[in-house]
Amino acid sequence: MVPTDRLAAFAAMSFLLIVVPGPSVLFVVGRALALGRRAALTTVVGNTVGAYAAVGAVAFGVGAVVERSALVFMALKLAGAAYLIHLGVRAIRRRHALRAAYRRPDPGHGGLRTLWEGFAVGVTNPKTIVFFAAVLPQFVDREQGHVVAQMLLLGLVFNLIAVACDSVWGLAAAGARDWFARSPGRLAAVGGAGGLTMIGLGVTVAVTGRKD
Repeated sequence: MVPTDRLAAFAAMSFLLIVVPGPSVLFVVGRALALGRRAALTTVVGNTVGAYAAVGAVAFGVGAVVERSALVFMALKLAGAAYLIHLGVRAIRRRHALRAAYRRPDPGHGGLRTLWEGFAVGVTNPKTIVFFAAVLPQFVDREQGHVVAQMLLLGLVFNLIAVACDSVWGLAAAGARDWFARSPGRLAAVGGAGGLTMIGLGVTVAVTGRKD
């Protein structure tokens, strides 16, 4: 399997990438501010599953196609950006209902829906797609064989680190939400801020990254 030194180096590089807030972290924070702790942690799980789906795509060759094809990469990136903007606009439109949702969660925004939203962001996150496609294969020891298994193991390491870091971000944001929730005006502002964060994030995802 993956040599210990390569596994440690990959873990260190993964940590450096993950601790810098990117699409997944900012989305988790937005969910925490808008919907609370449980939604934030559910989003983390969804993000992780989505990111691991990207690992599987890389391991079985799809990642190489995405990395080499500007058209495919751009389509995937814009799809993720559009989804983020859509969720941000919806959060702003519904910001005045956040106080009622805080006291009594909206059954229309249950765990499965939150999980799916997190998955959609995780699987279309351009930062992790590029990392998995361009960096992850470099840590595979092809002489050891079982290349796909090695990639899946490295991806698992990445996602375990991501779960820990993203959960810290989500819990911290949810704690701040509790303070804001004492005032209807504050809570509405939180919902608007969370929506604006997601819109800004979607625009950033759309205009940055590989263009050639």
